[in-house]
Amino acid sequence: QVQLVESGGGVVQAGGSLRLSCVSSGTFFGVNVMGWYRQAPGKQRESVATITSGGFTNYADSARGRFIISRDNAKNTVFLQMNSLKPEDTAVYYCTYRPAGGMNYWGQGTQVTVSS
Repeated sequence: QVQLVESGGGVVQAGGSLRLSCVSSGTFFGVNVMGWYRQAPGKQRESVATITSGGFTNYADSARGRFIISRDNAKNTVFLQMNSLKPEDTAVYYCTYRPAGGMNYWGQGTQVTVSS
């Protein structure tokens, strides 16, 4: 059974930084994609950044240049370094894992609040 556990959320002032971590267990070997999504109150869940098992990354326009996604395959962990945070980055951030041809698995989410 796949489990994803996020940590690192919190409250930060605008312009500050946070680093989110997500540890996975029960995940499959082979090609997969891990990533981060977020959902703000009253809005749809949206992709923030993804990274493949081979290290290829993709970013939402809102995250490009400010956020960096990385992963440590040996530790089954994916990270999201968030810099120059803005109030509009306030949301619940979810970690995801998807094996090639498989379904998306989700973590429970971690709250990020950016104060102005």
